[in-house]
Amino acid sequence: MKNGEPESKKHLWNLDDTFTFLNHGSFGAMPKAIIEKQHQLRLHIESQPVRHFQRELDALLDSSRRKLASLVGADPEGVVFVPNATTGVNTVLSSLDLSPGDEILVTDHIYNACNNAAIHVAKKTGAKVVTVHIPFPVKSEGDITDAILSAVTERTRFVLIDHITSPTALIFPVGEIVSELNSRGIDVMVDGAHAPGMVPLNLRETGVAYYTGNCHKWLCAPKGSAFLYIREDKRKSVRPLVISHGANSTRTDKSFLLLEFDWTGTDDYTPYVLIGDCIDYLSSLYSGGIGELMERNHNLAVRAKDLLCSAFDCPPPCPDHMLGSMAAPPILPLGEPMKAPSGKSLDNLQERLYADYRIEVPVINWQPAKRRLVRVSAQAYNTFEDYEYLVKAIREVMSD
Repeated sequence: MKNGEPESKKHLWNLDDTFTFLNHGSFGAMPKAIIEKQHQLRLHIESQPVRHFQRELDALLDSSRRKLASLVGADPEGVVFVPNATTGVNTVLSSLDLSPGDEILVTDHIYNACNNAAIHVAKKTGAKVVTVHIPFPVKSEGDITDAILSAVTERTRFVLIDHITSPTALIFPVGEIVSELNSRGIDVMVDGAHAPGMVPLNLRETGVAYYTGNCHKWLCAPKGSAFLYIREDKRKSVRPLVISHGANSTRTDKSFLLLEFDWTGTDDYTPYVLIGDCIDYLSSLYSGGIGELMERNHNLAVRAKDLLCSAFDCPPPCPDHMLGSMAAPPILPLGEPMKAPSGKSLDNLQERLYADYRIEVPVINWQPAKRRLVRVSAQAYNTFEDYEYLVKAIREVMSD
């Protein structure tokens, strides 16, 4: 600690020192130590590829799975690896037995890719996607729960909700929602893309049918690492998107679920193998382990939110306990998009901050509230001065 401020661990990451990086939430960032571990593992693989794939990989995946399952409070037998949470959502949606007229319930805070997946499956099956409006800013968890439950009908067959919303950074009360929908016999899938490493998880206690989460974000694992948890009574009905050798394997030492998901073809499996190493590494950064890291990042995100709301006279997006390591205060009216060099249409403020101030932060035009959200992330390499610089830069851009 220095002057009461938590110390930055930026020297442990490979981030460009000329940037103020406030967007850990999009793709994460690997610490130098994990980059080196992946490099050494890849060298080992290439020294004898057959040895790795045929003799070593199973044990490495199982070890990583056990550490991950312990972190998220899940039965290891129900945890399978997928490259990202979007794949996890697609996998479950593709395994559903839907009929014409059935309803898939989502909210208007859903991640766009997952909404597209739900629409795709609905079109193929004759089902219907029903979108629930969630107010923003939100005053309480009850506003979210009430909105979702009030939209349930006799045709509701499946509910897909976020744990931590991507555009608005809200923590949804998934435990309460899942419990109520379970009592009504409605299966729930939680898209927890941001949750592992940001908030404590206990999937057994939650009782959710399906849960997917990224490990490349807040667990800082290599890109292409995520998991899908499937409750025991649902495991026989979920198949991977790629059917491979496991489909007719005669092995009896692993479940059919793990046989199918653990090998979907020749690929780079190092992102999965290193998840356990990432958990150990992050747990070593502070004396209180990964729990202290989560608390540190939450407190910094709340302070950043307070600073932005005060500087631009806007209401808080939600109560503080509904934030994790991100916050997206609605600080400005809707803006005009512009074409980024990539060809994507990005907010003009976001592009000015990037080009003129070397600040990496997403600016989201949130149509339901007719406001621009600046979604800040807080990771171990960030300090409060990063957000003070952001405020200064926004003021200068808006005064032009």
